[in-house]
Amino acid sequence: MVCKAWPPPADFPDSRPAVEDLKYCLERTDQRQQLLVSLKAALETRLLHPGVNTCDIITLYISAIKALRVLDPSMVILEVACEPVRRYLRTREDTVRQIVAGLTGDSDGTGDLAVELSKTDPASLETGQDSEDDSGEPEDWVPDPVDADPGKSSSKRRSSDIISLLVSIYGSKDLFINEYRSLLADRLLHQFSFSPEREIRNVELLKLRFGEAPMHFCEVMLKDMADSRRINANIREEDEKRPAEEQPPFGVYAVILSSEFWPPFKEEKLEVPEHIREALEAYCRKYEKLKAMRTLSWKHTLGLVTMDVELADRTLSVAVTPVQAVVLLYFQDQATWTLEALSKAVKMPVALLRRRMSVWLQQGVLREEPAGTFSVVEEERPQDRDNMVLIDSDDESDSGMASQADQKEEELLLFWTYIQAMLTNLESLSLERIYSMLRMFVVTGPALAEIDLQELQAFLQKKVRDQQLVYAAGVYRLPKSCS
Repeated sequence: MVCKAWPPPADFPDSRPAVEDLKYCLERTDQRQQLLVSLKAALETRLLHPGVNTCDIITLYISAIKALRVLDPSMVILEVACEPVRRYLRTREDTVRQIVAGLTGDSDGTGDLAVELSKTDPASLETGQDSEDDSGEPEDWVPDPVDADPGKSSSKRRSSDIISLLVSIYGSKDLFINEYRSLLADRLLHQFSFSPEREIRNVELLKLRFGEAPMHFCEVMLKDMADSRRINANIREEDEKRPAEEQPPFGVYAVILSSEFWPPFKEEKLEVPEHIREALEAYCRKYEKLKAMRTLSWKHTLGLVTMDVELADRTLSVAVTPVQAVVLLYFQDQATWTLEALSKAVKMPVALLRRRMSVWLQQGVLREEPAGTFSVVEEERPQDRDNMVLIDSDDESDSGMASQADQKEEELLLFWTYIQAMLTNLESLSLERIYSMLRMFVVTGPALAEIDLQELQAFLQKKVRDQQLVYAAGVYRLPKSCS
């Protein structure tokens, strides 16, 4: 009976009276275990399958935290019933990104996570503060239920808030800080109308939550944006003093990054047209004059371009990525290109180039006819709208930041030299032995603590597939040609 009375967590706080009634029943009956089993099974059945979006799982998990905190202040039911949910969220690649977006994506702080973040007295996330000391009166002490895990701190369990529970899914706040850096970098580099005040507020709130030192890189990123605005204003002011014939043909506004403090960027090659290169070189000379002993190294694939596309029967005003803008500029001098020829001109792989061109197909600026040949649509025809290309949302939101997987691969590549030296000297080693030796001897570079045994195994197996390692009888060795 008690099991059937449990209201869906998604209905909280509207279901709070029902939760309080259920709490009253549990205090007077011996059906706590039945409720726990029933709730755990219901969550697994409804949530833990590929058909449910990650953000929906997180939203329902947050509602369950709120409801179960009312039902069981010791938080033991939450800990046991939601453990499968926490395990499943760890397997989702976008869990961290969804949580971080929830923390900072709401400008007016109406979301559950944004409200939690804005609380003035957040629960500590430092493991060193897992004290058993309670600030309450001794007479108010209540023992944990018999099904509580004796190895876990009672006071920490009871005082955990929503954010600390979500962070504890991974056991490390570094993942969340790195993901926030990537999201912040994307916003700063790909939005003209980002709010500096909002981003500064988010950083200050995250400093309260995670500490000042981990958020230092984000503070430098925001300072770079402020410095860039000031430098652009100075250069623009100097340009306006020049005669009309000496002024640049179009405005260049640079975001000047302190490269050591920003997340790694995707490495994409792009050959820009000559007049664009000349404009960038002119800006660089002005910067060198303004900032003595400094120069600029351009990242051509980052940023935004606002442009007016003038066709025979219409003019389009668009904001696109530099890659998309450069691709269209090549059609200014030559109205028709084959995909292979354009790929050689812009020095970009064919598959990636086709994805970048999709925005112009969708806008009706370019037409693919025949297959593999693209031409400018000067006058729009009715049949062109029928053949409109829809863009995959993944293509629209391509990030300029390197993915977590790319960053992890780069970190593991740094250890490859050490692994080769080990196998050269010791001939063959097991996976566990390689991992323990790396932890013992590698004290510089990225923290090995962030790379687990499974990731190292996947990296070594990739080297086996690439014929750079040989795996037999449970040990790895170098091929004879390398040893």
